[in-house]
Amino acid sequence: MVNDAGGLTFAVLGRLRAWRDGEALELGSPQQRTLLAELLLRQGHAASAAEIVDAVWGENPPPRAVGALRTYVSRLRKLLEPEREPGAAPRFLVSVSDGYALRIPRQALDVARFEDRVAAAARARACGRLTDARDLLRSALALWTDEPLHGLAGAQVRSHRDRLADRRLMALETRLELDLELGAAEPALRELAELTARHPLRERLCALRLVALHRAGRSAEALAVYEETRRALSEELGLEPGRELVGIQRRILAAAPDAPAPGAGHLTPGERAVPAQLPGDPADFTGREETVDELCRALAPGHPQAVVTVAVSGIGGVGKSALAVHAAHRVREDFPHGQFYADLQGTGERPADPATVLGSFLRALGVDDAAVPDGLAERAACFRTQLADRRVLILLDNARDADQVRPFLPGTPSCAVLITSRAKLGDLPSARLMDLDVMTAREAVTLLGRVVGTDRTEAEPEPAAQLVLACGLLPLAVRIVAARLATRPTWTLATLNDRLADRKHRLAELRVADLAVEAAFALGYHQLDERARRTFRLLSLPDGTDISAAAAAAVLGLAEREAEPLCEALVDASLLESPAPGRYRFHDLLRLFARERAEAEESPRQRADALRRLMEFYVATARASHLLTSPGAGRRDVASPTPGLTFDSADAARDWLFTEASCLFAAVGQAVAEPSHAVAPAADLLLMMDGLFEYGAHGREFEQAARAVIACALRVADRRSAGRAYLVLGSVYYHADRLVELVPVCREALALSRAADDPLTTADCLVQLSRCDHHMRRHDAARERLSEALAVFRANGDRLGEANAFGALARVYLALGHREPALMVAEEGLALHRSLGSTHLVGHALYQLGIVLAGTGRTEESAARLTEALTLFGAHRNRLWEGLTLFRMAENDLAAGAPERAARHAEQSVATLEEVRDAWGRAKALAVLGHALDLLHHPDRARASRLAAYEIFLRLGVPEADDLRILLTRDGARETAGAGAREEAAARPAD
Repeated sequence: MVNDAGGLTFAVLGRLRAWRDGEALELGSPQQRTLLAELLLRQGHAASAAEIVDAVWGENPPPRAVGALRTYVSRLRKLLEPEREPGAAPRFLVSVSDGYALRIPRQALDVARFEDRVAAAARARACGRLTDARDLLRSALALWTDEPLHGLAGAQVRSHRDRLADRRLMALETRLELDLELGAAEPALRELAELTARHPLRERLCALRLVALHRAGRSAEALAVYEETRRALSEELGLEPGRELVGIQRRILAAAPDAPAPGAGHLTPGERAVPAQLPGDPADFTGREETVDELCRALAPGHPQAVVTVAVSGIGGVGKSALAVHAAHRVREDFPHGQFYADLQGTGERPADPATVLGSFLRALGVDDAAVPDGLAERAACFRTQLADRRVLILLDNARDADQVRPFLPGTPSCAVLITSRAKLGDLPSARLMDLDVMTAREAVTLLGRVVGTDRTEAEPEPAAQLVLACGLLPLAVRIVAARLATRPTWTLATLNDRLADRKHRLAELRVADLAVEAAFALGYHQLDERARRTFRLLSLPDGTDISAAAAAAVLGLAEREAEPLCEALVDASLLESPAPGRYRFHDLLRLFARERAEAEESPRQRADALRRLMEFYVATARASHLLTSPGAGRRDVASPTPGLTFDSADAARDWLFTEASCLFAAVGQAVAEPSHAVAPAADLLLMMDGLFEYGAHGREFEQAARAVIACALRVADRRSAGRAYLVLGSVYYHADRLVELVPVCREALALSRAADDPLTTADCLVQLSRCDHHMRRHDAARERLSEALAVFRANGDRLGEANAFGALARVYLALGHREPALMVAEEGLALHRSLGSTHLVGHALYQLGIVLAGTGRTEESAARLTEALTLFGAHRNRLWEGLTLFRMAENDLAAGAPERAARHAEQSVATLEEVRDAWGRAKALAVLGHALDLLHHPDRARASRLAAYEIFLRLGVPEADDLRILLTRDGARETAGAGAREEAAARPAD
């Protein structure tokens, strides 16, 4: 809701009116005024177009009602914001989905001010400040100027009017009740006589009048009024007076001199009991400020058309009950007629019987045991009747499901129901659902400090942070470790951290007295059926941070259409989270619990089979992604017995690879750590993930995974897998510009792949070594390796490998001075890439050809090819190759005599390659920038760029460092000579 109303104020407690800075606004046609009233009364909440049409026209809207509605909205926007620029977003009357909302501060609307003053009066009364409460109610009632929405028509106007009038009457009754409590019975009598004449069937007004007459010494008249009211109720409604009215009549007959005013806390038991059943507000409740505020706003009394129902769900131990009790205490003054509480024990073996709980609620309301009905439906109906004219809050803790909750729902909109449950009660009508997450790290440390003492957490801030993270930020777990520390003052926080470090025994450590995280989780687990329990157990086995529905299906050995409902059922039970559609994850401690259950209830073979199915699914899908993004590749020997996903496009295949990357690396690491040592599929999976290299992504993860596969493969003498993992490690080093480490790794990969008769790995190793030779300016050796690799690619039908080798060979030919062969091979590589159909790989071929064209002096053609390559890389969001292409364009600009354009392209390249952390490319771009700045007569900046490039090249151990050393030496000599000339000129006598 906006903070500034722009000088606008509105009134609905009388005629509909609006002002800007005190000047009345003309609100337009009746339909437009009805629309404005409907949105004002929703107080910032959106109304759909269909709801507004129904409110304005009812069951017979005109044929173009929605069009007319848009016209009224447009006119109102101009009226409310006359200064708004065309095309600017509206501040107040905003579009929401297919409807609209009017968002203004509460104080800009009279009915909101009325509600706030009534609520403040209730709080003042609860604190014993009766005079203040009466004054607040008087100021609230003074806002009323006429019948609400006077003069308006519309299908919903009557119901709004009736509801507002009832709110006014309730406030007036409370104010009169306060008059009587403050001893002003005589002044209240005239007003009560007028009100009971207008509302002869309203028992509460009659009760107030009886008390006022009795206290004024007019008991006979009071009994006559009672008899008159009894006859009216009987004749009009066929009802007898309620318990409250009968009780007051009896006390008058008994000549009690202190007949009380009806209301909370002022009657004898059994007449108007006020339950106050909330448990104590947790003294150490911590954090959750935004959630508590949201919950209080949802429960705050307003003018709802239905009972306010809020259901808070979340995993066991997340603090649902503490939150609900704390929020209930915050709003309890808004419910002066009572607060109910029941633990429905929905997580236990024997959930609470709703009929039994309702019986206790009815007795708390003063219903005699003999009058409490027997059946559930009858008790629910009786409960609704008792709450009919009351404003109460009902807190139902630990509900099992919606069926257990429904009997407690009142029928009166003035009541509110707050529910906590592990299940997400989506089938509860009109309920607002809130899912409670774990604490933030700061909140968890604060909670820890409140229990153990802030002196201990402040003395060990790092162990405190580690401790709450080991607890998964789960409040129950934090409370448990805090209690253990509080009762063990000699323990340091680091001591307990050490005990929690072993994940296999962490749950065993998270228990104290009768509190245990494991026990809290077990309650939810045992409520599941067998299929759901198996799903819970098996999905915990993969090490990935989350899992897709398709991968979950592979783990379970089911079709995706069967697996997804099982996963969703766990989400509904708060035993699994869904961070995005079709993706699932465990809370850390829940995963540990689920794995314990898997080890106890699944055989080693069953657990191994689940992980094997997942690995086969990943290999098959990664291969499908690889073949689609790298058409023409010859890796046909990578296969899987399990079908994987298929993709409609190369972009979709690439997106899957990036989305699943962390899960794929986790699967590789887990495969080589398990006793079964599934090293071959792990190596193949790494090989099929090579598309990530083209984006400079996940270098650290690739290195760790490749080293783990190598160690396992060598341990089990699998030379084929070791060679492939060494090849991947070589690619990591190449893309990270770690050329010194690259050579021995590639040689190892070459030896192993040849020994394992793995020809394509051999060829890829030769290309990798040739690139290293090229960087180190060993061009003849590079040409020999590429010639051998080309022969292998051709023999094995790997057209992609052949095309890539052509690009590398063209660069080698150019370095050797063989311009025509270089150009011919580069063109051949581009043609082959175009025939394979991958636009992304065509970009690489254009990049190579652009470099060769520049080397042969054909700068215009080079610029065209590099620009085309840049466009393709941009379309695929490949920032690494965008950066590399930009510095090649800068080189071309220098050759074409355009240093300003060169400097611009070089600066863009430096920024882009710094973003993706490509050291060699950034150094090349800095060197080119230095040259351009030199030509533009910025010697200081030029030297700074060259010096930065030199330091990078020196760290990488590449020959470009020697080139720059020469230039920097020349720059230094030039600078020294210039300084000497300046000194000589300064010393020369003036003419």
